[in-house]
Formats: sequence, C-alpha cells, structure tokens
Amino acid sequence: MHDVEVIEDAQAAAVALDPVRARLLRELAEPASAAGLAARVGIARQKVNYHLKALEAHGLVRLSAQRRHGGITERVLQASAASYVVSPAALSAAAADPDASADRLSARHLVALAGRLVREVGALARRAGESGERLPTLSVDTTIGFRSPADRAAFAQDLTAAVLDLAARHHHDDGRPHRLVVAAHPLPEEDP
Repeated sequence: MHDVEVIEDAQAAAVALDPVRARLLRELAEPASAAGLAARVGIARQKVNYHLKALEAHGLVRLSAQRRHGGITERVLQASAASYVVSPAALSAAAADPDASADRLSARHLVALAGRLVREVGALARRAGESGERLPTLSVDTTIGFRSPADRAAFAQDLTAAVLDLAARHHHDDGRPHRLVVAAHPLPEEDP
C-alpha cells in the first residue's frame, strides 16, 4: 500500500469521489471482505460488492487475500493507498495553468502552481514506481509569523534574493532541469 496515490484518470477520480466509495476506500486501509465491510459500514453486501468492483476496476483497491469457506471463495481487498490526491491531469483541458495567470502574487496563481506540482510529481512518481526507482525530491515546510505587512515584504525580498543566488550558484546548463516552487500563504484558521 502506498502512502499517497495521485489519481490522474478522470474516470478513476469520479469513482473515488463518490461518497460511498470514498468511505469504502477509507475503511479499506485495513483489508476486509465485502461481507465484513458491509457489516462495518451498514450497507448491504451486494451494494458493497457493486462499489468494490468499480474501485477495483480503476486500481483503487487490490486483492489482498482469498479465503476458502466450503465451496465459496471470499475475496479480501485493501485500498491501494492510505490516501489519495486527484491530479489536475484528471481535468485535462480544464486544469489550471499557472502560465495563463498574469498576477504572480495572486492566490489563483498559487493554486495553479500547486496543481501543476501535483500533476508533474504525480506522473513522475508513478513512472518511478513502475520502474522500481526512487524519485529524488526535496520539500521544505515551515511556519513563520510576521508582525506586519512590512515584515512580510522584507522577508519576501530576502527570500527571493537568497533563492536566486542559490539557483545561480548551483545551476548548470547541461544539468537535468528541476522545478523549484517557493510558496507562502496565511494558515487557515482552525474551526472551533
């Protein structure tokens, strides 16, 4: 089971986003049969089977084991991942394009960048997984508090200068290109 799986196919995304199927995916973090799952979620086994077939057809659940009970074979399934992210690639032509945004400081541009990041890294991770290789990535995630807009602006200026300096010192025209995205946004307020 993967930690996170990026769903790139529109049909698989539609299957995963169905509320009943999303609940079954969550429940299948631990392997279960249709009968066991039906008892846990309070849905008829036949209906659970119907939804499991759709999830399995799109690779979102996999066969974990088979058990023989007399003349019946019980299939035990497990989710393919602990969690899922739907890639903007599933939207194809409707996906947000950061290059189409003129305002590089807007929230819309940041969301489009995040979408491109999910799309690109998801595709690279899938290919790396298929070939048995590890995808080299780097991420930094931290929280910083600013007392004023002037403090935030000064930080942005210093960060920009530092990143541009680092990029200039480590860039090689004949090297493999890597995308670097630096983003900052206010933390959402917690719901009470």
